[in-house]
Amino acid sequence: MQIRGLPRQIIRNGSRASRLLAAKSPSNAAAGRRDALQRWCQARRDGLTAADAAKAVGRPAATLYRWHKQLEPKSRRPHTIRKPKIEPGLAVAVERLRKANPMWGKDKLAPMLWKQGFDCSVSRVGRIIAKLVARGVVASVPSLRKATRHAPKKHKRTYAQRLPRGRKPSVSGEIVQVDTVHINLAPGKAIKHFTAYCPVAKWTVAQARNRATAAAAALFLDKLVADMPFTVKAIQVDGGSEFMAGFEAECERRKIELFVLPPRSPKLNGGVERCNGAWRYEFYAATDLPDSVEALNTLIDEWQDTYNFLRPHGALSGLTPAEYLTRQPTPASPESSHMS
Repeated sequence: MQIRGLPRQIIRNGSRASRLLAAKSPSNAAAGRRDALQRWCQARRDGLTAADAAKAVGRPAATLYRWHKQLEPKSRRPHTIRKPKIEPGLAVAVERLRKANPMWGKDKLAPMLWKQGFDCSVSRVGRIIAKLVARGVVASVPSLRKATRHAPKKHKRTYAQRLPRGRKPSVSGEIVQVDTVHINLAPGKAIKHFTAYCPVAKWTVAQARNRATAAAAALFLDKLVADMPFTVKAIQVDGGSEFMAGFEAECERRKIELFVLPPRSPKLNGGVERCNGAWRYEFYAATDLPDSVEALNTLIDEWQDTYNFLRPHGALSGLTPAEYLTRQPTPASPESSHMS
């Protein structure tokens, strides 16, 4: 095919590139021979005889004369290639066994062939399998392994919504942030700590579970609603699997809005992340932790009350979350109209 209309320099450079690609790169052996010949010829020009120049170069004169005629080394490939002798029926037997056991390789098929009376090596069986794979008669083991990998089924959200851009709570309970923390109680004993945090009132609710599952998150929702001193209208979570399935269904049953953060946006969950740090460094690092989750939850309830009723909060001007809530004006009842 001929392309017309291209600039002349592009056509010229393209032809040069094609010649370079087609050119055969010089071998290292030829380069070494060329260097020895140049030194031998230079020594002869300096007045040495051919024999003395060959001694100075370190090569026999006969070899240098032969290199002068043939710089590139000749191929040592034999003219007659030995053809492998395959017993009659061996390829058919390998094909039959491989189709019956598609995940088996040469190391497993060879002993089975020996029991059938075939005199063959493991390598020969491997070469037969490679030819069968190249012809498409059988499938390769890596392709079969790749085909057996199934991507995990992703839960389709039916109730949760993406957090609207710029949506921020202005009153207590409008949006409560929920997150989990990985805690090691002992070597080989890890638990999941669920934290709920109201970014307006700075109120926190926590509970420990053995695993971070949707069922555990749904049970934590019961404590969240019971321990929050105000109505929880919406919950904000990240994309963790524990906040899907049963947790999502429970939020829908309670008519609590569920917002999911965009991927890679931990800054939008900054309130509960900061509260997680308080739990980690002020509670877990300063408490002798028990071995069981039940005993740990008793200590968590005690420190939860300490956080909400005794611990001054810097963002609340030194007030505790409980003091902040008591100082908030209660919604006034609508006044009766003078027209009634």
